[in-house]
Amino acid sequence: MIDETVEEIREMQTHSSSVVAVKAATALEELCAREFASVEEFERDLERNSSALRRANTSHASLVTTQRAIVSMVADDGSETVEEAKDRLRAAVEEVVEQVETAKRRAAGNALEFIDDGMTILTHDYSSTVLEAIERAAADGAYLDVYVTEARPRYLGRKTARTLAAYDRVDAHLVVDGACGHFLPECDRVFLGMDCIVGDTLYNRVGTFPLAATAEEVGVPVTVVGSSAKLVGEGFRFENDFRSPSEVLLEPAEGFSVENPAYDATPTDLLDTVVTDEGVREP
Repeated sequence: MIDETVEEIREMQTHSSSVVAVKAATALEELCAREFASVEEFERDLERNSSALRRANTSHASLVTTQRAIVSMVADDGSETVEEAKDRLRAAVEEVVEQVETAKRRAAGNALEFIDDGMTILTHDYSSTVLEAIERAAADGAYLDVYVTEARPRYLGRKTARTLAAYDRVDAHLVVDGACGHFLPECDRVFLGMDCIVGDTLYNRVGTFPLAATAEEVGVPVTVVGSSAKLVGEGFRFENDFRSPSEVLLEPAEGFSVENPAYDATPTDLLDTVVTDEGVREP
């Protein structure tokens, strides 16, 4: 399961960073079914597998921080037997998963104050936290128009649009990334998830920067929603992921190169608000 999860993360088969963190955490429980001669051997294998999961996508702040937390909880427990260490791993995974899910619910709940009945919203890519906020607003009675950019080249926005289409009171529209400037003047607010915020820079799926810059130009506020664990400082260095050219162009590139970064960097001064489980803050 750990190897499969590493590959899934590497290939971006799971899109939301909070979901990635939960999957990676639960994958470590596979170690509880293995035999170890000593606590030290168990902890070494835990560190090795956790490191493999972290390296699968070093840009995911929540993945990195949750994996480090699990390893630290087990190592600091001072277990005297392998079974005690395994019990501590199970408890650590449960604790971390609960923290991720709770933070996600609270962040979505805090975002509700920015969603009013009759609003027109634009969102980009796929954020489970943004989706939860919209779903909860609609469940509370709000009627919403939501425009979703495709998020090329992996078209993650299509999954968002399909999810939104299943919500009562939500009218979903899928648009190509380059059309955001056409539809933004009709929108009341942009809602975005976040991979992480490091200092004064938001790192998120590629296409976020031009979307935020265009929204600033036409006067539409941009709200970013996510766990406070994604606001990171020292000890974390964002590393972009440059994807396969085949995601952009199926036929061979002759005489030119194909560049395919997974993320871009958006100055936080283009954002109106950042909403986390800890509350609302201005960038």
